[in-house]
Amino acid sequence: MRFLLFSLVLTAFAQISAAFEIEDQTRFGVEGGAERLRIISTADIAFFEPMVDPFLTAHPDTEIEYVVVSSAELMRALQDENETFDLAISSAMDLQTKLANDGMALRHSSSATLSVPAWAVWNDMLFAFTQEPAAIVISNAGFADLPVPKDRHDLIDLLRNHPDRFRGRVGTYDVRASGLGYLFATQDTRASETYWRLTEVMGALDARLYCCSSDMIDAVASGELLIAYNVLGSYAMNRVGQDAFSIVLPTDFTTVMLRTVLIPKAAASPDLAREFVDHLLVQAHAAPTDGVAAELEQIETSLNRIRIGPGLMVFLDQLKKRAFLSEWTNAILQD
Repeated sequence: MRFLLFSLVLTAFAQISAAFEIEDQTRFGVEGGAERLRIISTADIAFFEPMVDPFLTAHPDTEIEYVVVSSAELMRALQDENETFDLAISSAMDLQTKLANDGMALRHSSSATLSVPAWAVWNDMLFAFTQEPAAIVISNAGFADLPVPKDRHDLIDLLRNHPDRFRGRVGTYDVRASGLGYLFATQDTRASETYWRLTEVMGALDARLYCCSSDMIDAVASGELLIAYNVLGSYAMNRVGQDAFSIVLPTDFTTVMLRTVLIPKAAASPDLAREFVDHLLVQAHAAPTDGVAAELEQIETSLNRIRIGPGLMVFLDQLKKRAFLSEWTNAILQD
């Protein structure tokens, strides 16, 4: 049974403080149901909806309020505004780890959490339910007469050899504004020095900066961009109209983000939240048959799966972050 999905304007959610910025929101299930779950998340509604429907089948008298925010705004809502959400879902693994490490998450242990791989759980507080690669998305029309780059070295050579074609038509995250973009960038630098050379080349070509993967994919699909770097592969693989672009998982290394969920300490419905966490983990790890999982199985040897844990917080240190952003700004914004 498919449950009613309805979107409401911001004013309909009077209980949500306007102090943090909401990008989108909706309700799933039965409005005013006997059970209520409030989720704050960085994942688009369309991305998350298929995960909700099976849960509502087992919990037919449940209302799920789903609020979409940036990773920075998620931190602000929970850490600074003390908002009451039952689940926090984010692609910014470093910020999620900080929330858990700072004592802002409840512990949860169950048969579901004990059955997943060790890399998918940290300290019984943080749980990974997707593996999402950072991909290069390219315009098929723009590459009709050019070789498709297989790795970062190929991409650097391609950009250097065709500056007129790619000037102003390369996109990547603005890591100053995007928590996920910052995470991908810092992990790239840990894996290889190639990242800085690529960033300088993109900067010399007046790279365009974006907040979100969806915007970059749209820009490639429309022909506005010819290349988008470090896009969430899962978003691109699930996008309608894929004939306009191709997805490249770099063979030198493919950084894989783990989308994680935690139960905030102030959760109003912690038991229902625990059931939803188990639902996500069973869905994700019991029989991963989606296109992303299949792609990752083929390139297992080149995966750079980001590990959950305190090591992720190294680049959250203010001095380190300031130094990183300064170097990144000099490389990408070449005045």
